[in-house]
Formats: sequence, structure tokens, C-alpha cells
Amino acid sequence: MQYFQAVQTGKQRAGKSQKRLFDIAGFAMLILTNKKTNGVFSPVGEEDYGAVIAVPEGFAAILVDGDGYTKAQTKALPKEEAVKIYRKALETGVEKFSGKEVMIWSEYYPVIEDV
Repeated sequence: MQYFQAVQTGKQRAGKSQKRLFDIAGFAMLILTNKKTNGVFSPVGEEDYGAVIAVPEGFAAILVDGDGYTKAQTKALPKEEAVKIYRKALETGVEKFSGKEVMIWSEYYPVIEDV
């Protein structure tokens, strides 16, 4: 898939995730639309998995694809608020991300497991 096609498809997928998280949290940022695996660009996955991560200003509830690429996230929040949003996402059918870390831009963030 060409880069442009990956971005267009990924933008649609990440946009759906952003809207889903927005409906749950009242605010959500679009993060990644595509990923590069073995030198090949592809769109982020369609599936939504939830997690909580520590960010410099606090904690964020996020939606990722099956490979851990973050598609949408809340703003930085106190841990209790991020966990509350994460649990609400689970109640709406979002599954827990089973991985140990997620990707945001070019950085890896460990998943907070005690939520």
C-alpha cells in the first residue's frame, strides 16, 4: 500500500476511534493514522483496544490497534479520572489491550496494569 493510501484509510479508522473516545470522555485527540512495519506503510488497525498510560502531565486513557499503535487519547488527567474513562470504555465493548507497551509517534509508553 502506498503511503498516501495508508494515511487516508488510517485517518478514517483513527477518526472513528477518536469519536468513540470523545463520546466516552468528552474530549479526545487523534494520534496516529498509519504505521510502518518492515519498511512498509499501512493504516492503523480497525480494532479498538483500551489502556491507560502515564504521560508527562499525568495519565491518559487511550485507544490502540492490535499492534499497540495509539489512535486516540484523552488529555492528561489525574490517574483516577483516566481509569474511570478506561473502565467506561470497557463497558461500551472496548477490549483491554493485552500488550505491555504502546506507541505514540516514535515513543513507547508502558501500559499501566493495575487499573
